Amino acid sequence: MTAMRQLVGEVLRARRMSQGLTLRDVSGKARVSLGYISEVERGQKEASSELLAALAAALEVPLSKVLLDVSSLLEVEEAAEAQIASISSITPGDVSASAA
Repeated sequence: MTAMRQLVGEVLRARRMSQGLTLRDVSGKARVSLGYISEVERGQKEASSELLAALAAALEVPLSKVLLDVSSLLEVEEAAEAQIASISSITPGDVSASAA
């Protein structure tokens, strides 16, 4: 499973890029170092709730929307993992019995 910090980073980067903003733009608005934002976007640093709020404000998006986007990505990932788990639990005997 992908770490939650990576999903948060993906959402933040996608939001920033969709608005045509650079890391420097967001850094100035959020008053957070450019390097730290870059590490958060790459999933290397865990963002605190205060940092997430500052980044969401800098991106002019409600924090709740950022978290909903992260939740949606997590839901898709969990569903894919559940499907893989159900497929991997099928034994060769199950396949031959259902083909008969």
